[in-house]
Amino acid sequence: MSQDRKRPEAPRTERVLPGVWRLRLPLPWPGVPHGNVWAVATDGGIVLFDTGIGGKGRMRQFDLALAQAGFDLEDVRLLVCTHSHTDHYGLAAPIVEDAGCELWMHPAWEHVRLLADDPAAALEQRLEVARQSGVPAAALARYREQRSGDEETGIDAIVEPDRDLLPGVEVETDLGAWQVHETPGHAPSHVVLHQPDRKLMISGDHLLGRTVLFFDHGHSPDPVGEFLGGLDEVEPLAVDLVLPGHGRPFRDPKAKIAEARRQVGELLAKTRDALAEGERTAFEIVAEIVGAENVDTPVSAWVLQIVLSCLDRLAILGEVEKVDGADPRKWRLA
Repeated sequence: MSQDRKRPEAPRTERVLPGVWRLRLPLPWPGVPHGNVWAVATDGGIVLFDTGIGGKGRMRQFDLALAQAGFDLEDVRLLVCTHSHTDHYGLAAPIVEDAGCELWMHPAWEHVRLLADDPAAALEQRLEVARQSGVPAAALARYREQRSGDEETGIDAIVEPDRDLLPGVEVETDLGAWQVHETPGHAPSHVVLHQPDRKLMISGDHLLGRTVLFFDHGHSPDPVGEFLGGLDEVEPLAVDLVLPGHGRPFRDPKAKIAEARRQVGELLAKTRDALAEGERTAFEIVAEIVGAENVDTPVSAWVLQIVLSCLDRLAILGEVEKVDGADPRKWRLA
């Protein structure tokens, strides 16, 4: 084996608190190398929060991580997903089937259905959004070639929730009941779970130790505004320790909330400033933000989702507007 080629990361598990285990599962993304599944003791078994990504060999990794905590699938009493992105919901179907447990998730989870049911249609939809955003034809052709025939969607199968995760619903565990708070923006289906007696929060991707923003564009009118509303929702909660969807547990969530707000403000300002000298496509704004050297890297696809969401937010605020009849679509200051 070449010394430059890294071996696949192995799943690892640690007990974070009595009755709380972090299952750290590998992910296939360079910038996000692993994700967390949280196992919380309940009635001689566990409640699972999130699943890890689906795909070949992923269930085996999940089983190994669960075994390191001293459990197997027969011990899973309930599966709760903070949202339905692939790395949080991808293994839901085999877990529910093998454990015989229920799945609880927010009712807006179906934004992933097209990807799971018809990957080719999902790819074409993504390419058309990119074309309308001004991504060059050559780049679109390369992306289609890279993705065509890729059978791995990250979701093993669609499984519908047995119960909607909405405010008022509580998840019972040995540590007490966890309360549901809606926090859309990162995804329409996103919720966090708060345990007020222990001052714990399972934050999914709403709050992370290293703040990294992402807005799942195209499923709601204003993902950025929804995300900011979610920050307002969780800020008053009494939380000493946050159990995030990626990275290590962390304290001082108010500092992370402040940093997230700062980054949103910075992104809105950069988007606005890019239009100061005239009309731009969303992709031209991306190029100004990431720099010409990064336009042909995966980061530009990530930032395109963010810029489109920022444009939607600024349009709602009355600061920018679409240019009538432009194809690809262009934007200007209002």
